[in-house]
Amino acid sequence: MTDVTRSRPLSPHLQIYKPIPTMVMSIVHRITGGALYFGTILVAWWLIAAASGEAYYDWVSWLFGTLLGKLVLFGYTWALVHHMLGGLRHFTWDLGYGYEKHFATKLAKATIVGSVALTVLIWVVGYLVRY
Repeated sequence: MTDVTRSRPLSPHLQIYKPIPTMVMSIVHRITGGALYFGTILVAWWLIAAASGEAYYDWVSWLFGTLLGKLVLFGYTWALVHHMLGGLRHFTWDLGYGYEKHFATKLAKATIVGSVALTVLIWVVGYLVRY
């Protein structure tokens, strides 16, 4: 290998590209998909606890009710909402709409704003209905 070929990057990487909203939302969509995989284990755990008896269910409910538990559940809710909105964004592209650069950028920004707003709304409504 010569010095010239050694100094060249093998392929463009993140330090070459300037992050743009559509790229960032694509990456976050993939991350939230992975997070949902692990978060669904929490849902299954909760269902198993409900089927296992009152004492175990109470313990799991207590754990999910702690500050750390609530933060994890809040993050799971956000990942679920964000992944859903990202999926709807991809669906519009599948239908052939929204490819214009300015519109795709606005839609990417709306995805992050919408996911945060909907997550907060879900939790506020959840607390209002609970009490």
